[in-house]
Amino acid sequence: MGTELRRLRNYIDGEFRDAADGRTTEVVNPATGEVYATAPLSAAADVDAAMAAAEAAFPAWRDATPGTRQTAVLRIADAIERRADELLAAECENTGKPLELTRQEELPMMLDQIRFFAGAARLLEGKSAGEYMEGMTSFVRREPVGVCAQVAPWNYPMMMAVWKFAPALAAGNTVVLKPSDTTPASTVLLAEIIGGVLKELDLPAGIFNVVCGDRDTGRLMVEHRVPAMASITGSVRAGMEVAGSAAKDVKRVHLELGGKAPCVVFEDADIPAAVEGIRDGGFFNAGQDCTAATRVLVHESVHDEFVAALTKAAAEVKTGDLGDEDCFYGPLNNPTHLEKVTGFIERLPDHAKVETGGHRVGDRGYFFAPTVVSGLRQDDEIVQNEVFGPVITVQRFTDEAEAVRYANDVEYALASSVWTKDHARAMRMSRALDFGCVWINTHIPLVAEMPHGGFKKSGYGKDLSAYGLEDYTRVKHVMTAL
Repeated sequence: MGTELRRLRNYIDGEFRDAADGRTTEVVNPATGEVYATAPLSAAADVDAAMAAAEAAFPAWRDATPGTRQTAVLRIADAIERRADELLAAECENTGKPLELTRQEELPMMLDQIRFFAGAARLLEGKSAGEYMEGMTSFVRREPVGVCAQVAPWNYPMMMAVWKFAPALAAGNTVVLKPSDTTPASTVLLAEIIGGVLKELDLPAGIFNVVCGDRDTGRLMVEHRVPAMASITGSVRAGMEVAGSAAKDVKRVHLELGGKAPCVVFEDADIPAAVEGIRDGGFFNAGQDCTAATRVLVHESVHDEFVAALTKAAAEVKTGDLGDEDCFYGPLNNPTHLEKVTGFIERLPDHAKVETGGHRVGDRGYFFAPTVVSGLRQDDEIVQNEVFGPVITVQRFTDEAEAVRYANDVEYALASSVWTKDHARAMRMSRALDFGCVWINTHIPLVAEMPHGGFKKSGYGKDLSAYGLEDYTRVKHVMTAL
């Protein structure tokens, strides 16, 4: 007999539940390609139940003091920290990520982000009262928007859940969160942890709910009459569908979508440092990161030197499963995505050159070799479209103006980096680059205090920071006759 599959369940109004109609999906470990769990394939009845729970819980949570909300969110962080080993095991089985790397690189950031929003909950305020019309006093109230329908992606299931629920709860909203259908395990465990904290504090269970399911489940959530806001991290296609659905009843929308980050390397850059930073920023999490350093623009005078150094550095990067402490990244998320990444390499034009990698690794799981491709032109498919895999492309440029033109000439506008020792040039580039984030002589670090979000088809709204918290609030003007 085979090993019995783990049974994941929805978390609605403080209870774990199967889908009302009993349907399930299989959950696969991408490092092995084997099914290890089932999760509910939620439909309208399940979404209705979760939304009803969140709607019923909202008045009490909205009216709670900022201090009460801060205490609850801090307790959530503490509870997550106590059960870190369980969460890490669930996350790494769900994604195939290296266990120790996830422990070092993701868990501390998650805890810091939750605690940041706990503190920020007590700093929300409107403009001070003033008399802007004779005989009248005005002031501004900042209030939670209401129930939030949130859809998280599969590349960072645990951390992206935090980016969704932490600001929403801190601002006084209630939440219905859907994880990706390929990575629900850690989110379901988070629901158990958060639900326990809410119970200990005698707070309404419906403040936080998790509904598992597929794209249709997400669509039902966004189109539901109850949520005042829909928040999604995902593909441009998914974001456009969400925006279109939300427009039907004028829901507020928060979108963090794809990226195609340029890394502009000038002739005066510290080449070894640039190579190391871009290698790490391009291959971390198998390049499955919307801010990944995937599109390098190098001044023609140092192009060949840079390509040779990056190729050597990339060839030394190791991919492997969760128990391998020496590997830098794990597998791609699913077989469909492996096929997509492979397709970009198979369709390369004749003028492109695969310097290293470009192939699947092994025949078990969905691993892909660290890849560097040179000789590319601005209109090539792999330059214009998001690969979302461990693939770094390299182009050459002649001067600063051309570098800016190439960098901005894509539909995405999330993140970018500039590598130079010239401070004035760095400042010029930070102004000229049309991206929501510009790193200088580094790529990919994030901090809770600074906003994350893009322009153009990378979406709108900010994650992290006070800006992210404000996105989950609405502003009300109150005027009193004296």
